[in-house]
Amino acid sequence: MNKDIEECKKILFGSIETYDPEFADIIFRFSQCEVVEQNTLPEKERILCILSVLIGCQGMNVYCNMLDMALNSNIDPVGIKEMIYQATAYLGIGRTYDYIVKTNEIMLKNGIQLPLQNQSTTNETNRFEKGLNKQISLFGQQMADRQTKGPKLRKNINQWLASNCFGDYYTRTGLNDQEREMITFCFILAQGGCENQLRGHTAGNFNVGNSKEKLYQVIEQCMPYIGYPRTLNAMAIVDEISLNYEKE
Repeated sequence: MNKDIEECKKILFGSIETYDPEFADIIFRFSQCEVVEQNTLPEKERILCILSVLIGCQGMNVYCNMLDMALNSNIDPVGIKEMIYQATAYLGIGRTYDYIVKTNEIMLKNGIQLPLQNQSTTNETNRFEKGLNKQISLFGQQMADRQTKGPKLRKNINQWLASNCFGDYYTRTGLNDQEREMITFCFILAQGGCENQLRGHTAGNFNVGNSKEKLYQVIEQCMPYIGYPRTLNAMAIVDEISLNYEKE
């Protein structure tokens, strides 16, 4: 095995490569060779998917190692930061805080000056309006109806979905709509137990132009990090939701 591959194995798997060399060889050849060779996603999207599911499944050590490799491969730091910020809407700050801290440490180690350039396009007076408009553009007019016709007890959460989830995050620059819906799909599929939300964001991906074939590619790239059960569940949901679009 050539020197570059050996170095990548050490970065990705650390002490496992030293003390479990056969296992490290199996997972490296599968995740970094076999799975990648079957992939047609742009490298930026592939890396964003993997980092997203590693946050979603709370794979901190592998996340740090993969982030180090990504930055060494010149993956845009802004896109990575936008990915982890948006993860907070779907995973909660309780699960993303440590990842933000570690991301900062690794970026600084790689010579990236922080903080990065601001990407916000909203303020306190327009975040709800702009967030709701983004919801409508991605999911349809029914998103506006939730604000006026939804259950009274869900008034606050529906408002926060517009102003916070979409107004604070989806309206930011640094990632486009296709990339944002793709990473959201990854956050949700990695958690498990969020099938209804995965259905909604499968439709969201179709609405922004991420095809069934592309979502399968996304899932396949994530599979080594989340295992076969969640992979197969996600594929079943993509198959299910795609039927609605094939009828149109």
